[in-house]
Amino acid sequence: MTTTGIARSLLHGPWRAVPVLGVTQIIAWGAIFYTPVLIVPQIAAERGWSIAFAMGGFSLGLLTAGIAARTIGASIDRLGGHITMTCGSLAGALGLALITLAASPAAYYAVWILLGAAMGASLYDAAFASLGRIFGMGARRPITALTLAGGFASTVSWPMTHLLIDSIGWRGCYLVYAAALALVNAPLHAFLLPRTRHAADMPTPDTRATPKPTTLLPARGLIFLLVASAFASYAFVPSGLSAHLLAIFQRDGIDAGTVVWIGALFGPAQVIARLIEFAFGRDLHPIWIARAAFGALLVAFALLALTGITTLTAAVFALMFGGANGLVTIARGAVPLSLFGASGYGKLMGRLAAPFLLVQSAAPLVMAFVVEKISDAAALALAAAFAAVAFLCAILIRRPA
Repeated sequence: MTTTGIARSLLHGPWRAVPVLGVTQIIAWGAIFYTPVLIVPQIAAERGWSIAFAMGGFSLGLLTAGIAARTIGASIDRLGGHITMTCGSLAGALGLALITLAASPAAYYAVWILLGAAMGASLYDAAFASLGRIFGMGARRPITALTLAGGFASTVSWPMTHLLIDSIGWRGCYLVYAAALALVNAPLHAFLLPRTRHAADMPTPDTRATPKPTTLLPARGLIFLLVASAFASYAFVPSGLSAHLLAIFQRDGIDAGTVVWIGALFGPAQVIARLIEFAFGRDLHPIWIARAAFGALLVAFALLALTGITTLTAAVFALMFGGANGLVTIARGAVPLSLFGASGYGKLMGRLAAPFLLVQSAAPLVMAFVVEKISDAAALALAAAFAAVAFLCAILIRRPA
């Protein structure tokens, strides 16, 4: 599609889905996924709970999202993202409002179950499934474009959350985000997200005049298992490191202000990597994008192991980690599409999201156990081992001719 055609489609055609989902992804990630690191410790202190118990609610939410992923994906296939993602936004708004009232442990965990279902129906997996339904086999470029916007979620959310907490407290902050989900995300999904379904894999009547379609693999068997294992193994890395990496750097002698600056490199690095992929990667099979990302991450871990943690090596690691994560996010949507096709893509993404989210929910707790019982170095080695498994699985994946 030409630049003019894309610009026209942004207003009147299927490409309208990209800016719509770009806005809603920033708000949804910022409201539900990125806030716990700043708000949960305040909830724990106010209610007399341990931080581990309070953060366990977030882990339960991710577990719920994994369990619900297949059902949510099938719902997007059947009904469309304009319905399923609208419900997810409203569920998220209700959950954020209720968490301000959930004073008992049981109520608190029940609200996180609701928020977990909302995450499953609001974040990348649901957005990718919606784009697959709209664009069919042509969804790779819209997926990449969407991740460019989503990469700014943490950059926007953490400063905004900090400002809101200082101004109106954590309850007021969550109520503001609840209003954003209900009054911005839900209407955008309901009224502006395209409702069309793209018949991507349907052959034309005149088969003699058209080239033979790309061979697709069945979404089962060894290749499917390798794809699921690659991304599920990788899920341990960003989830575990996001909860512990900056603290590990600080315990290794880097001062707190520098650690914050190093952490800020992650977001821009993943956006830059996605821009490079969008500009130059269209002719490269997405499995190679995944291999390159996993390989770069292993190199980053090797750098830390061989040279030790210094300000320079920590900054380089943050840049390489951010770039790898930016590419893996694209590959999570593009690899299944290229290997297995667009038919039933929502359900397929749900099947792949389930193990990803389950590992993601367990990683912070496992890393915390290793840090406490063994050492920071052992925790980093464990994360590197999961990255190595992901890389090996990606190497073993053979795409169809």
